[in-house]
Amino acid sequence: MHLRLGLVTALVATLAGSASADVLSLRAEAHGGGAGGLGVAGDRKDDAFQNNARGAAYGVLVGAEIMFVDVWVQHRQYLRAGAEPGVDRFAGTWPQFMTGLDLDLDLGGGEPVPGSKDPDKKTPAKGYLELGLGVGFGVGTDRQVDPPLDNAQVSDKGFLAEARFGAGANLGGMVSLGVAVPVTAGYYFMSDTGAANNTGTHYQAIEAAFLVNLRLRLKVK
Repeated sequence: MHLRLGLVTALVATLAGSASADVLSLRAEAHGGGAGGLGVAGDRKDDAFQNNARGAAYGVLVGAEIMFVDVWVQHRQYLRAGAEPGVDRFAGTWPQFMTGLDLDLDLGGGEPVPGSKDPDKKTPAKGYLELGLGVGFGVGTDRQVDPPLDNAQVSDKGFLAEARFGAGANLGGMVSLGVAVPVTAGYYFMSDTGAANNTGTHYQAIEAAFLVNLRLRLKVK
């Protein structure tokens, strides 16, 4: 038992020691892949936004991290899977506003630079591993957004929690290419069927996505 506890403690210490602990970092991401979800409970679960938003997905994310606390805004577009030729494949959009915690681990690198006279100069990380948790608020539209987004265009809205796993390779400088797997669960309600306190408009849903992720990360020590 003591041996297992010691191994777990050593692993946590190693990960924490490898994690980025920047005072401030900024990031911008472009991603594309596939997503799918399901209404799981509530009076309107069969009409959940996630029931229709299945198929190709792409979007952007911008955010900032102070120490390990993240804030970010994300916008995703959905294309309906299996649409017949000539039928509009657009399934909706989903902007969300989030805050949470993030752990970004460098993979590889950290070795003395061959031939360098500076003993403190190290080779850059070859890749990264990202683990994150967040909570926030999102809104869905069943039509293409006509900026600025207003309540008349919103079909669904709600509160959600998201767990995120990401990994990839650094391409040099501040740019990396990898994959991101966000999984969300939330409590939502329909916007066009009465007051928000009318539980007959509510539902709970889950969603998962697998995305190829191109990210730009600017770190300020």
